[in-house]
Amino acid sequence: MSYAKNPEQIRKIRQSAKILADVLQKLEKMVHPGVNLTKLEDFARHEIEVQGGKPVFLGYKPTGARKPYEYALCTSINDVVVHGTPRPYELKEGDVLSLDLGVDWQGGISDAAVTFGVGKISRRDQELINIARRALENGIAQAKPGNTTGDIGHAIEETVKRAGAKVIDGLTGHGVGNELHEEPTIYNFGEPGEGEPLEKGMVLAIEPMICFTTGRIEQLSDDSYATMDGSISTHFEHTILIGDQGPEILSR
Repeated sequence: MSYAKNPEQIRKIRQSAKILADVLQKLEKMVHPGVNLTKLEDFARHEIEVQGGKPVFLGYKPTGARKPYEYALCTSINDVVVHGTPRPYELKEGDVLSLDLGVDWQGGISDAAVTFGVGKISRRDQELINIARRALENGIAQAKPGNTTGDIGHAIEETVKRAGAKVIDGLTGHGVGNELHEEPTIYNFGEPGEGEPLEKGMVLAIEPMICFTTGRIEQLSDDSYATMDGSISTHFEHTILIGDQGPEILSR
């Protein structure tokens, strides 16, 4: 089965990702100690709509969730890995914040996430952020025709392991474009040459999620996932298009 998108689908996804990248960049500039998460949520929802898009996460029910998600933006703090809700919480100096956002533009869907420190953070937390960013870059580099999903996962896993960190269990990347979550599944581990073959025209959301001390997670009452031992986690994600020569990052 081919997962490749046609030119019209790619055009819509490309515009969606352009909006997404712009909103995430603006959100990052808003983050500092004292800012309430609800302010970030309100801005994201408004800005997406102003630019002609729709928030994909709003009303979406992920697999395993108890109820549909009620926000446009996911705000995951410290030990929360993904799906953190933008509750009335004021960011504090030293927090580690992940922002995850999805945009729909005329049926083209993109998904991306970034993690950064609030104010001054510890050297160890900054190191974890750098490892996750590097793992994403190395995973994306393997997204080219003739490779497989296992090549992506292997590059991510090896980057994380060599740096002394751990891949989070049970959370993966995925195909994206017509729906928020599509096949193929993009595991953050794997063996070279194994998994689904990659071809020109595929659109993938690659997203390493890592921690220094554990890969185990638990689901919280708001359907977010947090590390079992309460330690800091990080999450980076891009929507990429596989072209003739390799990957193009649409959500840069």
